[in-house]
Amino acid sequence: MGSTDTTTGATGKVDDLAGLEAGLDALDAVQVRRTPVREVLVRKVLPPLVAVALVLAVWQVLVWAQVTDAYKLPPPAAVWDSLATMWLQGTLLDVLWTSVSRALLGFLMALAIGTPLGLLVARVRFVRAAIGPILSGLQSLPSVAWVAPAVLWLGLNDSMMYAVILLGAVPSIANGLVAGVDQVPPLFLRAGRTLGATGLRGAWHIVMPAALPGYLAGLKQGWAFSWRSLMAAEIIASSPDLGLGLGQLLENGRNNIDMPGIFLAILLILLVGIAVDLLVFSPLERTVLRRRGLMTKG
Repeated sequence: MGSTDTTTGATGKVDDLAGLEAGLDALDAVQVRRTPVREVLVRKVLPPLVAVALVLAVWQVLVWAQVTDAYKLPPPAAVWDSLATMWLQGTLLDVLWTSVSRALLGFLMALAIGTPLGLLVARVRFVRAAIGPILSGLQSLPSVAWVAPAVLWLGLNDSMMYAVILLGAVPSIANGLVAGVDQVPPLFLRAGRTLGATGLRGAWHIVMPAALPGYLAGLKQGWAFSWRSLMAAEIIASSPDLGLGLGQLLENGRNNIDMPGIFLAILLILLVGIAVDLLVFSPLERTVLRRRGLMTKG
């Protein structure tokens, strides 16, 4: 009788352990499902379209109400006519590419400089004490402040544009990586050292993957600073030798008192920023969240 009870108790413990193991495995295995196309359209596409339609409607109502002079607030149709004119003249894509290509190249250079700089500041105490506050100060400094010295140092050319972009974006990328490294659990670092992942190997296999959310936030902010820095440089440092970018388009509209052209330039600058966020950074953020089990829908 005692033997039977002992056997029954042992079997019950084994079953409990097996059930606990299965429960833990179920927690670890995050079920990722593809979001239906209709749900994507309703949740992600429809709200922005409704917002845009609402803005256009309010804009048109303000025009009809004549809240200000017609030359100060052009109707949406006038802005559309400016867009159509640029398209028919074949200048629209050239203007967009001039600015976007500069911003992308400048951002890639800032990425190549800001990433090792951020790792150095995050991992070496002396470097952090020496230049950490300088990076924070540079990040808070408006990029437009660099345009005047960059013109005097480098002249009116693309090098000046890239210098302004770097001075605006590098601190944001470096500080984002520093913030991400600071949030890495010390246990990860100790486990990496135990397994022999030290130096560059530890930085590549342990530190960078663990710091990825903060680093990605720094990259997103770095792109925003790159784009804003470039627009400031193009507006202030206008020259025929630099070609026509979105910043120059905005400045030309001001010089010619062309409000439809000014509104068009503003809308194009805004659309490029939104497009980069939707096509580049949002997919990256979803991928990181999905791999960390923080997002269950595809």
